[in-house]
Parts: sequence; C-alpha cells; structure tokens
Amino acid sequence: MKEQGAQAVFVLPSMTYSARSKHIADLALAEGLPLMAAGTWFTEAGGLMSYAVDYAGLERRLAVYADKILKGAQPGTLPIEQPARFELSINARTARVLGLEIPLSLVVQADHMIESEP
Repeated sequence: MKEQGAQAVFVLPSMTYSARSKHIADLALAEGLPLMAAGTWFTEAGGLMSYAVDYAGLERRLAVYADKILKGAQPGTLPIEQPARFELSINARTARVLGLEIPLSLVVQADHMIESEP
C-alpha cells in the first residue's frame, strides 16, 4: 500500500471489515500506515483511531423507539432520530509504534485511550 503512495488507511463502516478488524489493523501497522475506522473495535485491535456513533447509546434509543411502536404508536408519526453522541478512540501504543505524537487537543477529547497491546 505504501509503495503505491498510501499515507493512511480509512476503513468504511462494514460488518465484513469489522469481523476482520485485527487482520486489517495488523496489515496497516505492518505497512507503517495509520488506520482510522468507524468503530472502537478497530483501535482495540491495533488501529490508530476511530470516530464513530456511540453504538450502545444508539441501541438504547432503538429499544425506546421499538417500545413505543409495540405500545401502539404509529411508526409514521414518530420523529426520525439521529445519533446524538459520537466516540473518539485513540490507540496510544500504535501512535508510538508509528512514531506519531497525538496532539493534546485530541487526547483531552478522547472517550477511550488505549495504552496497551491488543
């Protein structure tokens, strides 16, 4: 990848990619490329960082929405909801391996800082 001019890897949200997060993160790291994805499991697997919807919060909102429908609310009358919270996850170990310094402005905003090896 690096030979062909890649400077980083961005992984799009996909269950296929998510299931292979460790393999994808390992490939990027072997190439010396920072990896960003839309899921904390990628940073837990060794990727540099992720910025994604708070999936647990989204699932809670889904349960509330489903409960309203099961209690008789008409789905067409319920408002469309958008995610309200996103999570920033940074893998400090991967940053060190890649020789990158994470700016303090990102560190203080991070919801998850991963310091140890996956």
